[in-house]
Amino acid sequence: MKIALLGYGKMGKMIERIAEERGHEIVLIVDEHNRKRCTDEQLKQADVAIEFTMPAVAVENYKWCMDCSVPVVSGTTGWLERWDEVTDYCREKEGGFFYASNFSMGVNIFFHLNKYLSRLIIFINWMLRVVRLSRLPREFWIIIPLTGRGN
Repeated sequence: MKIALLGYGKMGKMIERIAEERGHEIVLIVDEHNRKRCTDEQLKQADVAIEFTMPAVAVENYKWCMDCSVPVVSGTTGWLERWDEVTDYCREKEGGFFYASNFSMGVNIFFHLNKYLSRLIIFINWMLRVVRLSRLPREFWIIIPLTGRGN
């Protein structure tokens, strides 16, 4: 797969390394220093764009990809007040757009667990506290029942 990286910070560099290890080709790297020199023709070489930048430029990056008919995957946060604008534009251009605020499997499991527990808590009338344990070799989150006032 040919990939355009929009954003070349920690995530962009990690994606580049993993993509190349798996046999994919990085055809374009865009960062804050070279964006003005990057062309539509360069972007159109990509099968997909992976976008991890800043909220101030994310929406324009999405639109650039959609204008060039390049599907975009984004993990940039902080731009959701413009969600309708982006999804409307994507529909208008018949583009491809995938967004997730966090691609970490552990965090996404935590999101699902949180949704499940929030429904359960209503019925058993519990108060819970979420605690982050970051001094361990890996970061862990645990849920501690503070009170269990079951009916």
